[in-house]
Amino acid sequence: MAKTPDASRRSDRSRRAILDAALALVGEAGYDKLTIEAIAARAGVGKQTIYRWWPSKAAVLLDASLALAGDAESEGGWEGFPDTGDLAADLKHVLRATVDQFNDAKYEAPARALTAAGATDPALGAEFTAKLLEPQLALYEARLRSAREAGQLAEDTDLRLAVEMLVGPLTYRWLLRTAPLTHAFADALVDRVLGGIAKVA
Repeated sequence: MAKTPDASRRSDRSRRAILDAALALVGEAGYDKLTIEAIAARAGVGKQTIYRWWPSKAAVLLDASLALAGDAESEGGWEGFPDTGDLAADLKHVLRATVDQFNDAKYEAPARALTAAGATDPALGAEFTAKLLEPQLALYEARLRSAREAGQLAEDTDLRLAVEMLVGPLTYRWLLRTAPLTHAFADALVDRVLGGIAKVA
């Protein structure tokens, strides 16, 4: 007796093909030239299949970026944020990984596309922040909170401000291409920020 096709497995394959196609095309042609038609053709599905799951190319690209972020975390071999007890080392580890991603075209192209699209589409910008940016910032904040509770940071440390002081300059340099992004720059950021908020013995 022939097996009944597994519709859910086929559906998962189609979704992943669509996400992979969106990532590949935005890297090749840029966001402005990205179309649902092109994504459908590259993924080998009909346009109606895409519209059944996503309302726009921006929504497809956002989900593709979320999947890419999940893949990156799995490949990195750790979940969440490292907490070795050495705050500076943990922060440098994560910021260096962020530098590597920003310098990798696979991650850079969709991130730039979503950043640009979100700047002119408030709804997309809010969703991008809520689904992709805030969860990452929350990991930084949780690690800093752990350090504060361990007595490594001043008790009045504004955790959110500290996170933005760490991530902001990195993002600024990447977004505006004012200078190369390097591990040395990431390390210097950590040293400078911690120099201002570390608890003085």
